[in-house]
Amino acid sequence: MEKYLPLGSIVLLENGVKKIMIYGRKQSAVKTNETYDYVACLYPEGNINDEFTYLFNHSDIREVIHTGYSDEDEKAFIEYLDTV
Repeated sequence: MEKYLPLGSIVLLENGVKKIMIYGRKQSAVKTNETYDYVACLYPEGNINDEFTYLFNHSDIREVIHTGYSDEDEKAFIEYLDTV
């Protein structure tokens, strides 16, 4: 599995019971400034508010339910993420 999944990927986290959808990568928590691999929202509900925003790392994923769309732009962006 690649380090970064494409946007729109749907996953279950370790000990999770609800699917979440990835909508951003390499995100920082506002309060702690800690950087995470992903930010996600509930699926199928979508982005409700900050209370239902999930920051996590790739190692926290138990199962990939669906892999989002990927093209040449996606591949170039992943290469860029690996440099920052």
